[in-house]
Amino acid sequence: MSDSTASSSSSPIWLYSYIKLRFFNRIRRFLRSKNSNRKRNTTSSDPHLLDTSSLRPVKVMVKESSSDHEDDGLGLQRAVKKLHFGSWEEKELAAEEIGTLAKDDVKVRKLVGGLGIIPVLVSMAASEVVDRRRVAVFALVQLANGTYTNKALMVEAGIFSKLPKDINILDEPTRHQFAELLMLLSSLANTPFPLPSSEIVPFLVGILESDSSNVETKQSCLGTLHNLSTMLDNAGDLVSNGVVDTLLKLSSDKEISEKALATLGNLVVTLMGKKAMENSPLVPESLIEILTWDEKSKCQELSSYILMILAHQSSDQRAKMAKSGIVPVLLEVALLGSSLAQKRALKLLQWFKDERQAKMGPHSGPQTARFAFGSPVNPLEAQQGKKMMKNLVKQSLHKNMEMITRRASASGDSSKIKALIISTSSKSLPY
Repeated sequence: MSDSTASSSSSPIWLYSYIKLRFFNRIRRFLRSKNSNRKRNTTSSDPHLLDTSSLRPVKVMVKESSSDHEDDGLGLQRAVKKLHFGSWEEKELAAEEIGTLAKDDVKVRKLVGGLGIIPVLVSMAASEVVDRRRVAVFALVQLANGTYTNKALMVEAGIFSKLPKDINILDEPTRHQFAELLMLLSSLANTPFPLPSSEIVPFLVGILESDSSNVETKQSCLGTLHNLSTMLDNAGDLVSNGVVDTLLKLSSDKEISEKALATLGNLVVTLMGKKAMENSPLVPESLIEILTWDEKSKCQELSSYILMILAHQSSDQRAKMAKSGIVPVLLEVALLGSSLAQKRALKLLQWFKDERQAKMGPHSGPQTARFAFGSPVNPLEAQQGKKMMKNLVKQSLHKNMEMITRRASASGDSSKIKALIISTSSKSLPY
């Protein structure tokens, strides 16, 4: 028995008759609305159309346009019928035709979505036949674009359980279409409609870690992960499937870094996400490196945000950051970064400054005498102490600013910055 015979005999005859009758009624209303709207627009848009000289060509245009819509309607009718009752070859042609018609007309998407074709397309998307799977996913992408109902129908039909377990069996075009479809469906994450993230995430991670996936496909996968990360309930599935390490690696790629960092920013506020980043060998070095991307201000802002969350109330993380050389980089961002990046860099510098002051408190061993506020002090010694402290601060400033000068020399005249260094005193520093 053929596949088409098996599929047609699995449901009662009255159900198919009901679907056909419902479809024909919708097609008829669809064509009538198209024709009435077209005639109304052509007769009311220009009062000069009442001229006999211009009336004839307008009539011809309306007839041609209406005939085109009738042809599209008949083609759509045949495609839906073949998709339900045709052989597998006819189903493949019908799926491709439906996808093409739905691509440019949102009314077609809404019309055919309720005619029972989505479960058929979902089952075809799980086929091992390459062409059958390709045309089915293409049609699903077009039907999901801008229609909430169709997306919900696809999820109800079990599209996520149909995802291939091994992405290597997919060619790049089909892989990209799957990624695009998942990104469209992931917009349901912010609705009461539940999404099984445990079924989606492994597929996305597999594509992101594959060297054969192109940038556009990875961008779509990152968009899906970002939508999922906006719901805190999904953090567990994301972290347990290794998303944090994958995103940290991808954040070093300037083409896709912004979306990867945005997703990490959503995860770092969760307990599991923050712990995974703290334990990653890529933190904080990779994030500090991103702070040096002067041409990527958004990436600087996102990276500084993640570093702020990690450093907050964690002396161990601040010690790791200081050991990795974050202070000179923060000074550069505080001077040359965007407004938001500057604020975050200054906040981090304040924490490092407070920590250094705390370490300079009482300690074991010989200590110099301490005087309470208002105690008599030798004015000459006080003056010498202030002078020595200013010299130390100025030397530290020179050293840090020389490093900043070397990095910023490509974007401006270094002589101006050197002049600024010479003329700057410790009073002009924020801390």
